[in-house]
Amino acid sequence: MGTPTYDIDPQAFWSDPYPDLKRIRADCPVAHVPQLGATLITRRDDIFENEKKIEVFSSDQPEGLMTVLMGQNMMRKDGAAHAHERRAIFPAVSPRTVRDNWRSRFQAATDAVLDALAPRGEADLVRDFAMPVSGHALREITGLTNMTWQEMDRVSQGMIDGCANYTGDPAVEARCHDCTASIDRHIDARMPQLRADPDTSLLSVQMQAGLTEAQTRANIKLAISGGQNEPRDAIAGTAWALLTHPEQLALVQGGQATWLQAFEEYARWIAPIGMSPRRVAQDYELHGAVFKPDDRAFLMFGSGNRDETVFARPDAFDITQDCSAAISFGAGPHFCAGAWASRCLIAEVALPSLFARLKGLRFAGDAPFGGWAFRGPLRVPVVWDA
Repeated sequence: MGTPTYDIDPQAFWSDPYPDLKRIRADCPVAHVPQLGATLITRRDDIFENEKKIEVFSSDQPEGLMTVLMGQNMMRKDGAAHAHERRAIFPAVSPRTVRDNWRSRFQAATDAVLDALAPRGEADLVRDFAMPVSGHALREITGLTNMTWQEMDRVSQGMIDGCANYTGDPAVEARCHDCTASIDRHIDARMPQLRADPDTSLLSVQMQAGLTEAQTRANIKLAISGGQNEPRDAIAGTAWALLTHPEQLALVQGGQATWLQAFEEYARWIAPIGMSPRRVAQDYELHGAVFKPDDRAFLMFGSGNRDETVFARPDAFDITQDCSAAISFGAGPHFCAGAWASRCLIAEVALPSLFARLKGLRFAGDAPFGGWAFRGPLRVPVVWDA
């Protein structure tokens, strides 16, 4: 039968991937997209099942953009090598550490951001709220408290752009190298302090566990690439979704639903991480599509989260529907290690604090979105009663 081919307009796909993904799910759930140089797996259950088959869909990608640009982090390892590093970083991101160490720091930083915002009466929730809140949280978790939140956002975006640079733009690659160099300089400056005074930060726990510097640096870069943009996009995006669906916001504010339900439904509807790449390690066939060793496969989380066979209203933001089958944080051994911190920051701190503090908060303008590998609002203009 062979692997079907599906052509996309890359710019249109970046602006809104969902129409194409819907057609692929319906017509050829596994399709090769020449413009991306990869074969896309688009249905939720296929992704859920095959992400666990590491002998076929390997995270070890020596030539992959993330490995080349950022070093081989634990996300690009499988089996025992991945498990070893995951255990090493667990003390920094465990539910207990999040509860006992990070939550109060998240709250203090969020309150400070809102203190500065409240008198203004207007803001862009991406730039003025979600970006600094995420940046401050990531400074604490990584241990790079010598980095400003602005630099944290810059280097995260630079790496995100680099890892999604499938067209090979040299300017994007150069910016990514500049960003990883900045992270290395900040790590260099913090290491002596953390040797003398260890803590529960990601940098410190890896040093205490005896990981090599190469492992430690690569995992810090991974945390920054996955721990700044995605919470930023989810905070601003969920706030936008609630403001533009007032009946849903009323359910949360009236106690009929929770902030966590709102966040998790938003992450299903517009997955901040829309894709995870894999290297094919052996011959394999799925729905008639043929995979060969060293082919590139994309697990399309954003598509699986809108699978019509799994979710009752896949294209709607509806916090009353069951989204427990969503794969927003992944589905297999690489399930996001930062999931507990993300849920805490977004659903326990950022969203309830935002709506409690800024009275009469309302959407004021347009909110364009962009991205398919990583997706979020480019701006969310709001006003409130200052």
